[in-house]
Amino acid sequence: MTKLKSILNTRLGFFSLAVVLFWAKTYLGYTQEFSLGVTGAMQQFILLINPVATTMLFLSIALYFKKSKKAYTVLFVVYFLLSVLLFANILYYREFSDFLSVTTILGAGNVAGGLGASTTALLKARDIFYWLDFVVLLGLVLTKTVKLDQRLYKKRSAAAITILAVTLFAGNLALAESNRPQLLARTFDRNYIVKYLGLNFFTAYDGYQTAQSNQIKANADESDMDAVLSYVNEHYAAPDSEMFGIAEDRNVIYLHLESFQQFLIDYQLEDENGELHEVTPFLNSIFHDQQTQSFTNIFHQVGQGKTSDSEMLLENSLFGLPQGGAFTQVGGSNTFQSAAQILRSKKDYTSAVLHGNVGSFWNRDNTYKQLGIDYFFDADSYDMSEGNTLEYGLKDKLFLQESVQYIEQLPQPFYSKLITVSNHFPYPLDEANVEFKAAQTPDDTINNYFVTAHYLDQAIEEFFTYLKDSGLYDNSIIVLYGDHYGISNSRNKTLAPLLGEDPETWNGYDNDMLQRIPLMYHIPGTDNGKINEQFGGQVDMLPTLMHLLGVDTKDNIMMGTDLFSADHDETVAFRNGDVVTPKYTLDGADIYDTATGQLIEEPSEEVLAETEALKEAVSTQLSLSDSILHSDLLRFYTPEGLLETDPASYSYQNQLERMKAINEGLGDQATSLYDLNGKQSTVELYETNAPELQTEEDSSILNQPATDGLNETEPVEE
Repeated sequence: MTKLKSILNTRLGFFSLAVVLFWAKTYLGYTQEFSLGVTGAMQQFILLINPVATTMLFLSIALYFKKSKKAYTVLFVVYFLLSVLLFANILYYREFSDFLSVTTILGAGNVAGGLGASTTALLKARDIFYWLDFVVLLGLVLTKTVKLDQRLYKKRSAAAITILAVTLFAGNLALAESNRPQLLARTFDRNYIVKYLGLNFFTAYDGYQTAQSNQIKANADESDMDAVLSYVNEHYAAPDSEMFGIAEDRNVIYLHLESFQQFLIDYQLEDENGELHEVTPFLNSIFHDQQTQSFTNIFHQVGQGKTSDSEMLLENSLFGLPQGGAFTQVGGSNTFQSAAQILRSKKDYTSAVLHGNVGSFWNRDNTYKQLGIDYFFDADSYDMSEGNTLEYGLKDKLFLQESVQYIEQLPQPFYSKLITVSNHFPYPLDEANVEFKAAQTPDDTINNYFVTAHYLDQAIEEFFTYLKDSGLYDNSIIVLYGDHYGISNSRNKTLAPLLGEDPETWNGYDNDMLQRIPLMYHIPGTDNGKINEQFGGQVDMLPTLMHLLGVDTKDNIMMGTDLFSADHDETVAFRNGDVVTPKYTLDGADIYDTATGQLIEEPSEEVLAETEALKEAVSTQLSLSDSILHSDLLRFYTPEGLLETDPASYSYQNQLERMKAINEGLGDQATSLYDLNGKQSTVELYETNAPELQTEEDSSILNQPATDGLNETEPVEE
């Protein structure tokens, strides 16, 4: 013990202890928090050693300070910052199954529209172990159990430690390359970089890539569009003659179903008595309606930008970026050819987005101007009083009810998107709004997911009733879509029994299949609706919608294809490079038969050739989309007839007054619902059972036990 204490009293000895402790907790995080897909003894060994080199490298900075106080202070500062980075990634991974990129970190201010409760919900008791080491190190010094080494430290000794760290990293990289050739050149998956080279290296490498991307944009020119134009021309899928223009000149109403996965459609949750309760009865009815074109094999394709990535996909038919959110990284500066711009140019549509959260969330207030969105009604346009909001904004029933005052003033035809938020992690809902029993699993996130999904279903039903009563319904196409998963991969094994699956056999294929999201094109007055089984993704939503509206997309830059076209490409690219097709599902290095879910353990040469071609196709699609965004390539190409968009001309202040003034100026030519209704508001037609809006006279009814979706003989579970 005396010998150990004497070692710790030296600067190098204390430094070594810090390295060991940080290595230990990093490895704990790797094995307990991250699903890195480690297989085989070599990968296990690489994972074990990869925290050492970068930890030594960063902590060795402290050794370059001759004076002891500065040296120890710098050591603690660097140690603390590395600990924050590790812990932040742990929390982020628990929800997003991904690692923090530099752009996500730098853009944190743009995604801070309510993250506190989410973070709290992610905390676990074991998290104390990720800070205990720092407390121990600090305690050793503050209690003088370890004395500061007052001797001047030579820079050549510090340099030797740095050189040793670099040498260790070189060895680590060599082992990684032997196990995964071209690791840094080929992979879209951040898991690989962390698994082989460590979290600290990933962050540094990601920062380098971000800086490089900025340089790429500065160096881009018109010739860089050649590859994009070639791909788009070859990839174009001509519209189906029976579907083309079936919704021509109708209003477009996008209903954004937050965190809504396809498995919820027609799902019945079993209670403790064995009785089944339909989670989303109204959405189920729309899904099966003869006026609805529904899809069962549509996958979300978002990356770190989550909801904003889904918007990038459906507004532009472009993928989010491999690191960070495209809205926060390039949304406020890039040139786009969005749905709003195309419809304004071709069909004189007005556009609007409505969202009960702050406008700066995901940088929407700036990005929407670049997209040519005429109106953006954010939190400033709604009653955000205490009790009306949840974690990510206004409760859905209140949001949709308050939105109609703006919708009725929009000149028709209009293109609109209403973004709901109540069905968002961690799925909180106040007692007065709970009308469905939670599931009974060890994970409250999963349990409450069904409760908030049911609430969303009720809110959508109320909104549909208003559309019909107000007269908007018959002249609109209502598109309902899920933006991304609600239950992350880290929770899927807990969810599995509710889906009738065995957690012990759950695998990558099952995770991929759960990335399905609902997509419904509800077109009132039609009778050819059906459930379509084509495979596709969110990147296909824009060309599909444009063709339904009678707008050909042949001259537009879109990475997706019309879902109804006979030439539609059913290859679905995930942002990490994984692939799903009707024939194969490629999850990392694993190949599954999509129809059966069976792992193809010994693929033939033919299968390998087919799957390699799929990987190449997906890599091309993602790379070209990335080049468009990174290099702002659309500034070099304008399709004939596309009107110029000047972001500076858009203002999201005093919008209701401006719309009213515009409509007033048009006189008899005004086309808004309000004007066509004899200048009578339709707001009073909106009926909601939202308890926040009920009078005292109604409270006795509202306070009775809810029975919707429940066994009427059972009390509501608190």
